[in-house]
Amino acid sequence: MLRTPGAWTFLLPGFVARQPFAMLTIGIILLLQDTTGSYGSAGVVAATAGVSMALFAPQSGRLADRFGQRAVLLPGAVVHTASVSALIALALADAPMWALLAAAVPTGASVPQIGPMVRARWAARLDGSPLMPTAAAFESVTDEFTFVVGPVLATALCTQVHPAAGLVAEAALTLIGGLLFAAQHRTQPPVTGRGAAGAPGGARTSALSVPGVRVLIVAFLGIGSVFGGMQVSLTAFTEEIGNPGVNGVLYGIFAAGNMLAGVACGVVAAKHGPLRRMILGYAGLALSVSMLWSLHSVILLGALGLLVGLFIAPALISGYTLVDGLVPASARTEAFTWLTGAVALGQAAAVTVAGRLADTQGASAGFLVPLGGTVLALATLLTLRGRLAPAGGGHPGGLIAARGTSGKDHRSPVPVD
Repeated sequence: MLRTPGAWTFLLPGFVARQPFAMLTIGIILLLQDTTGSYGSAGVVAATAGVSMALFAPQSGRLADRFGQRAVLLPGAVVHTASVSALIALALADAPMWALLAAAVPTGASVPQIGPMVRARWAARLDGSPLMPTAAAFESVTDEFTFVVGPVLATALCTQVHPAAGLVAEAALTLIGGLLFAAQHRTQPPVTGRGAAGAPGGARTSALSVPGVRVLIVAFLGIGSVFGGMQVSLTAFTEEIGNPGVNGVLYGIFAAGNMLAGVACGVVAAKHGPLRRMILGYAGLALSVSMLWSLHSVILLGALGLLVGLFIAPALISGYTLVDGLVPASARTEAFTWLTGAVALGQAAAVTVAGRLADTQGASAGFLVPLGGTVLALATLLTLRGRLAPAGGGHPGGLIAARGTSGKDHRSPVPVD
């Protein structure tokens, strides 16, 4: 997979550019908790940024499909840097809540969608190849590595340097990484223009019109509830025990479990199709998060957090693998951003609810939020799984092509379930 022509030219700058994604929410929470003294208020501002990103990310993806990723990335990176700078200045000036919320809207709306854009580049280069599931696993590992590094880095900067240092680093990395990634225009997917296949006047297909994508959006809300609930609840827990510095370590352990599971998914040949793997992943996730609220030990919480992380990667990877076949190439970036936006929306809702619970009931109550989100996602998958398995069976895209040495396509069905 890594020998794919041009892969490294977008992987390396993409890695730098996606780091801020894992730093934004925790950076806002730590800064606002310091300036307002309330996890609830910090959670509302972080949630506003998350909701804004969830609403605008799919539009960013659609524009990238239509006009090219570079045309969206360049202004987005600049606007995001300016918006984060404004939010920092307002927070340090003890501005009223309405001003903080006003700054949070463009902060979230302008987050560059690097992960979906990288996935779209893989899909364009590996279209019809059996290497696509491996690429999906690789991207999950890369994402989760950022969630190992990002929260630890943001927490260290906020607690050891200055409460605003985490967001300052987030803005700087967004600008530098975004510009570097945008410069790699040769590897971006073909611009579709106004038509679905690139022909002017052609009918465009919206990713949201695909029933399976709508099911996956609901499912990915559950993933977001885990991320958001864990961030706030772990932060509140470490504050309660008087050791806030260990927060980044605990969240890093949780993300490390996700990363390790992603490596396993990419290396080990799967016996079941992506739909079954996704359902099993959500079942394990719901079971593991159901025990978080009862723990009061750092060691036990770290161990269970690692287990929770192990179940996230199979769910995410399977969902992204299904999208590759459910959605036409002309709408893939949009589809990937819908899923990323769903994670952000679930995270935003979880941050808000968990923040209120942590303020009023204690940190343990915040861990109930991931449980509710994953149970809802699992119930949705079990009820509507038929929409993820098109009639006729096989891969949602029909058949996966494996090129032989003769150069002809040899097509063989790959089961979804």
